[in-house]
Amino acid sequence: MHEHARRMLGTQFNLVEIPDCNIQARLSQDLRASIRGVACRTRIDSQFIDALPNLEIVASYGVGYDAVDAAYARSKKIIVTNTPDVLNEEVADLTVGLLVSVVREIPKAHAFVRERRWQTSEYPLSRLTLRNRRVGIYGMGRIGRCIARRIEAFGLPVAYHSRRPADGVAYDYFPSLLELAHAVDVLIAIVPGDASTVKTVNADVLSALGPEGVFINVGRGTVVDEEALIGALRTGTIAAAGLDVVADEPKVSENMLALENLTILPHIGSASVATRTAMADLLARNLIAWFQSGAAITPVS
Repeated sequence: MHEHARRMLGTQFNLVEIPDCNIQARLSQDLRASIRGVACRTRIDSQFIDALPNLEIVASYGVGYDAVDAAYARSKKIIVTNTPDVLNEEVADLTVGLLVSVVREIPKAHAFVRERRWQTSEYPLSRLTLRNRRVGIYGMGRIGRCIARRIEAFGLPVAYHSRRPADGVAYDYFPSLLELAHAVDVLIAIVPGDASTVKTVNADVLSALGPEGVFINVGRGTVVDEEALIGALRTGTIAAAGLDVVADEPKVSENMLALENLTILPHIGSASVATRTAMADLLARNLIAWFQSGAAITPVS
């Protein structure tokens, strides 16, 4: 748990800290019965919830809460909170930075200088460019809108696919992800990792992007059929990809690491000191507000 959250919560509550979700093995029955709130950045499943008979609230550290069985918590009248909004701009910044890095080969150019090759030769021209591209965003939620504003600043048109048309945006909407992929040559995924999105970026979607296509994922790794992505990058079905997330983090397959046209980051979308502190602050304030007033600040269920 983030130290800022730990300090805030420590002034209000008696803290019981465990290193993983194996709560029954680590805590006595009496101690588990005394726990009314949980602050977490790990998996909270139905067994974990059942092990705490007096649990009232689960505060999750992050905007995504797919690691928490929110439906089961709801059935037990347990509140689940997340930390939205405070990370929107940071994740959008990273997304656009990753896109530019992929297209203009920034990591390769950096290595070229570090390896002192610039002293004897010029770095080759990047094959790809952002110019004259059309960008599709898969998920026009809070972060998706922040990304779209940045893409507009690059002078590029934006289109999107979500479960339904988003209120208050004028971007072209496509009712299916495949239709969106046919209409764009950059696809940015920023959707939650739930059952409705698993492997929705598949071979057909990648093929629709075309040989100049670029795929960026800053949502959840489960959204992508990784074998299809590897195949598309190997065969030139698409030109390049950038991932801030993978399906089985932190494990990355050797096949993915071997691809020169794939840039992978270690899930750092919100990972600045300022933003992670703001997330920790909101997590703690959710718990404090619940036990002071009976109302959480950012409940999801």
